[in-house]
Amino acid sequence: MTGVAPAFVAVPAVAGALLLLGAGWVAGRRHARHGERAAGMDLGTPVERATFHTLHTASLAAPPLRAGLTEDAARKAARRLRSLLGTEALCLTDRESVLAWDGPGADHHQRRAMARVAVMLASGRSQSVRTECQRPDCPLKWAVVAPLTGEDGVLGALVAYGSRESAVLVRAATEVARWVSVQLELSELDRSRTRLMEAEIKALRAQISPHFIFNSLAAIASFVRTDPERARELLLEFADFTRYSFRRHGDFTTLADELRSVQQYLALAGARFGDRLKVTLQVAPEVLPVALPFLCLQPLVENAVKHGLEDSTEECRITITARDAGAEAVITVEDNGVGMDPALLRRILAGELGGSSGIGLPNVDERIRQVYGDAYGPVMETGVGAGMKVTLRIPKYRAGVHSSPSGHRPPRP
Repeated sequence: MTGVAPAFVAVPAVAGALLLLGAGWVAGRRHARHGERAAGMDLGTPVERATFHTLHTASLAAPPLRAGLTEDAARKAARRLRSLLGTEALCLTDRESVLAWDGPGADHHQRRAMARVAVMLASGRSQSVRTECQRPDCPLKWAVVAPLTGEDGVLGALVAYGSRESAVLVRAATEVARWVSVQLELSELDRSRTRLMEAEIKALRAQISPHFIFNSLAAIASFVRTDPERARELLLEFADFTRYSFRRHGDFTTLADELRSVQQYLALAGARFGDRLKVTLQVAPEVLPVALPFLCLQPLVENAVKHGLEDSTEECRITITARDAGAEAVITVEDNGVGMDPALLRRILAGELGGSSGIGLPNVDERIRQVYGDAYGPVMETGVGAGMKVTLRIPKYRAGVHSSPSGHRPPRP
């Protein structure tokens, strides 16, 4: 190869080696300093480090408390809360007994802790008291008893023990007890939401039970003499569908299980309506594992069947699609039925028409909004004589949304 050589070739070998060594040393020191910062060795000023430590400790104590004021939750949180306050010992109690103790002195202080908690329960305010401990080797000379509150009033107490009287400890223990109380209130909200969702699922099952079961059994009975093999297959489909619909565990399931249940529902509906029912199913395989609220598709499909077949004499075409949209799965259920007045649909979703209009659509709408927020409420497009299209956007990943094993049978060959 010909041409002008690069200028750095003219540098003597020794000088070039020194340059490379110097550059390597500088780069190495820069990398080392970066590594120290990444490893947490340089977290700023002492105040910043203390703030980081406090926030980190609080974040570790929060998850157990979200389970409520139980022995297991108290045991897991007590050590973190003691570290947060920097006290010699700490205990958590309910209104009746000590749930957890962390630190020395449990052998002789724990028995007397509830007597001090009883005084606090009577006033509902934090108390700072002398422990009256006569053991010279025991560091627990003062105790701060702070209330833990919830929706139903005072639930228990946080008792922080120190070696001396301290106004700082009183304020700190009171603030930590308030923070714990917030976590307990959040746990109560979680339980309330769970109870509400369970009640709504029970209401939806109550609607499925008399209406769908009667029609399905009537359709199966019609094939017993004319086509026994089909009657047998339909009976198995019915058994699988009801087993899934009335299962007793889990608020969430996978899209794959929901679609399998929908297919069984449509097989039973097809036995009743024959060739008038035409179904198209288009599903992207990558969205099948997505978790979503239990029994949120079947009511949409049932609504499509009702307005496409029961309220019409024409052929009903139902299209169900599920596609991948990045961080979301987009599911649509569309029919060419009679549709409805949008104003009437709004009244149904608002629950203004009572039981006469059914509860399937409002039930799905409310549960989707509870889990994912109002931005994810179902989008319903309809008009008189124009059919209906319902679109659901389901986030692929959402904290607290995990599918439970369905016990659903695999499809039969």
